[in-house]
Amino acid sequence: MKLFFKDNFFNAGETEILNESAELIGMLDLKSAFGSSLEICDSKRNLICSGSFPFFSSKWKVIDSHDNQLGLLRARLSMFSKKFEYETEDSSLYEIKSPAFSKSYEVFKNDGTCIAQFEKVNGWLQSDAYCLDNHSEHIDDYELIAVIMGVNAIQKRQNNSS
Repeated sequence: MKLFFKDNFFNAGETEILNESAELIGMLDLKSAFGSSLEICDSKRNLICSGSFPFFSSKWKVIDSHDNQLGLLRARLSMFSKKFEYETEDSSLYEIKSPAFSKSYEVFKNDGTCIAQFEKVNGWLQSDAYCLDNHSEHIDDYELIAVIMGVNAIQKRQNNSS
């Protein structure tokens, strides 16, 4: 099932997470215009997970509703593509890759199996919006949305520092 969600222009406020039928399945709460933290809730507004940069860190931490760390996302240096790694607490490693000027990304397990794809679907001068197609049995949709928003936050930091 494909899911659709987006960032807000000023990185603050709530946005909807919708399925292919445009049904509300959750909310993305962008906590502050001055930071990059977020919370993800289900359709009944129960907190599922959250993501943020720890103090003085370039890594994106994903935690569950009980403050247990689910995983850590980091950018990887690459010349002609965009690469990220997401390491879960059970030591599973996922690689997120995209060609240099593409808006499409793929998420791979250690064995090279593609478990998910996501794509930026926004237009020029609009806030970032994504379409997620998750095939994983190990990472649920909400956790993967937190990871994708972490990729978005890392890229914003990199663009702002250039």
